[in-house]
Amino acid sequence: MQATQQYIQQNRERFLAELLDWLRIPSVSADPKFKGDVQRMAEAVADQLRATGAENVEVCPTAGHPIVYGEKLISPELPTVLVYGHYDVQPADPLELWESGPFEPVIKKTELHPDGAIFARGSCDDKGQVFMHIKAFEAMSANSELPCNVKFMIEGEEEVGSVNLGKYCEANKDKLKCDVVLISDTSIIANDVPSVTVGLRGLSYVEVEVTGPNRDLHSGIYGGAVANPVNVLCDMISSLHDENRHIAIPGFYDDVEIISEAERAEMSKAPHNEAAYKTALNIGDTMGEAGFTTHERTSIRPTLDVNGIWGGYIGEGAKTVLPAKAFAKISMRLVPHQHPDKITELFAKHFQSIAPPSVSVEVRPHHGGFPVVTPTDTPEYQAAHKAMEATFGKAPIPMREGGSIPIVALFESVLGVKSVLMGFGLNSDAIHSPNEHYGLFNFYKGIETIPHFFSHYAVLKSK
Repeated sequence: MQATQQYIQQNRERFLAELLDWLRIPSVSADPKFKGDVQRMAEAVADQLRATGAENVEVCPTAGHPIVYGEKLISPELPTVLVYGHYDVQPADPLELWESGPFEPVIKKTELHPDGAIFARGSCDDKGQVFMHIKAFEAMSANSELPCNVKFMIEGEEEVGSVNLGKYCEANKDKLKCDVVLISDTSIIANDVPSVTVGLRGLSYVEVEVTGPNRDLHSGIYGGAVANPVNVLCDMISSLHDENRHIAIPGFYDDVEIISEAERAEMSKAPHNEAAYKTALNIGDTMGEAGFTTHERTSIRPTLDVNGIWGGYIGEGAKTVLPAKAFAKISMRLVPHQHPDKITELFAKHFQSIAPPSVSVEVRPHHGGFPVVTPTDTPEYQAAHKAMEATFGKAPIPMREGGSIPIVALFESVLGVKSVLMGFGLNSDAIHSPNEHYGLFNFYKGIETIPHFFSHYAVLKSK
């Protein structure tokens, strides 16, 4: 990979400029007003794949946003790596909290990124990390050092639940046939502490609606006599945790995997500075389920959180109303053996049971996904381990993360292959938040590391 690595170093500035062009496209999949921009982003991905040597590149329509496919097949005797990522991004709201335009990328130095970081929506999640794979592929192809067949499947609906990806995979099993799926949509512990993700939590996401009177009422005339749906909703949500921050839904923990003390001891070896963690978030203390550390709470334990809540008058000035309705969006992160459909059903049954007769409740399920734990004794994990060790100069730590990538379980069930989660972001990169950013160190380190994965995987898979 010497020629490949030299090529990467010679083209660093061009790679960065091309990524900044991507980041200027507001490919927000959740908002219909950006539909044209999402389509434009899909075309930009396809153009990049063609320019870097991929063949049979397609922008594949779905019932929602398109999936971009491309490939480079060298020999049927070589292993095939399917690179998955997504080009869609989260909404940028609240816009007023951005220090620069979310789709006007700028590079600034930070304490954790002294070499500079790219501030823009999608810089880390996931355009920047997808772009690393395309540029690594370009470098290997340009120098005739591509040691595996490679296929790309880059979708535009990950941030809204990948609702059409399963159908696409089912319909294209032969085209997507591979030996492993390579994903960079995760993080490392720190720039001097590399890690490979070996576990992700699952997800159950719901929206609840609480309805009281048949119209908004004058709070002076009716207040104190008629149930206020906002008050009721707050009471109901508050009751979902007990005093130990244990989720108070009957049956919720029935299938939760119990992690052994030995494994918890191994997890505790990963560096974590609680004081620095609190300082970075500007919080006085952490809060979570009693009996577990901060890292355990965000990786091996399930959670329930309100992601948004609204109702009544929230405009300028005052309007004294007792609202007719109140709403909330609630996500539950799940751990191994918890089934998202079962958890959704348990939540709905419980939430409706705790509603007072003065209101009615509707629970609307959204998307979900299964938790995943990947083994560390496979060729794909060992290839990732060796690749990171080669570029970081130290062995990576296997880590479970708190986020969810539902398609990992989908790939295993539909395509029959494991995934390797080799991401390069930091948890502090503000993904899904204002001022999302991605370190230049991380961006370039990813491009340098990916070719080593291909090289090691080709050798390990042939044994």
